[in-house]
Amino acid sequence: MADNSRIEDLRRRVLKDPASIAFAQLAEEYRRAGQYQESVEACRAGLSIHPGYLSARVTLGRALLELGQLDQARQELGVVLKTAPENLAAIRGLADVQYKRGALPEALEYYRTALALARNDPDLEQTVTDLTQRLGPTRRPEPKDGLSLNDMQRELTARAGSTPSASSKPAEGVKPSPPPAAPAPPAPTTASMPVIAGSLLAAAALAEARRSERDRALRTIAALEHWLDAIHAARAHTTA
Repeated sequence: MADNSRIEDLRRRVLKDPASIAFAQLAEEYRRAGQYQESVEACRAGLSIHPGYLSARVTLGRALLELGQLDQARQELGVVLKTAPENLAAIRGLADVQYKRGALPEALEYYRTALALARNDPDLEQTVTDLTQRLGPTRRPEPKDGLSLNDMQRELTARAGSTPSASSKPAEGVKPSPPPAAPAPPAPTTASMPVIAGSLLAAAALAEARRSERDRALRTIAALEHWLDAIHAARAHTTA
C-alpha cells in the first residue's frame, strides 16, 4: 500500500510538471512494483526531455528486459555504457540480456566484468561460478574455409625461415648426385683480412635481416590471431 501511495504521489508531481526529473523515480517505482509497461512509458516520456538522465535509461533497459524486448533493452543499456563504462546496473542488465538470448559466453563476460566492480556480491560470484562450470573449457573454433590459425602460423613461420623451395627437391625415383667436394680454403693472409672481415659483416647483416623477417612474421601471426578472434566474436554475436 505504501508503494502505491508513493507511486501516486510521484505521478501527480510529474503530471503537474512534465519536465520534472521525478519521472525517473516514478519509472523505477513502477518497475519495482512489476508494472513494466508503465515504467517504460514514464521513462520514454521523461527521456524525451532529459535524454542524458542515465539512471532513467537503465530503468528503461531493465523494464524492457522484463517485457522480453531484448534488442531494445540491449540498445538502451548500451547507450549507458558508452557514457559510463563502469555503470554496474547497466553491465548486469546486459549480462541478463545475453543470458536470456542464450548467448552464455557473452553473458559470462558481462557477469565477470560486473563481479570485478562488485567483488563482495555473493549472487554475482555464484552466477559466475555456475556459468563457468556450465560452459566448461572453451576452445577457439576453426574457420570453415581457408587456412586455420595453426596453418597460418606454420605458413608464416616457414616463410620467415630459410627452408628450401620445392623446386630444389629431387624428383621421385631419381637419386640425387652427391655434391662435389669443396676445395680446401686457402690460409688467410694479411692482405685478405679486410675481405674476410667484410664477408663476416655481410653474413651478420644477413642473419639480422632474417631475424627481423621472422619477428615481423610473428607479429603478423599475433595480429591475425586478434583478427580471427574479432571475426569469431562477431559471428557469435550475429548468430546470437
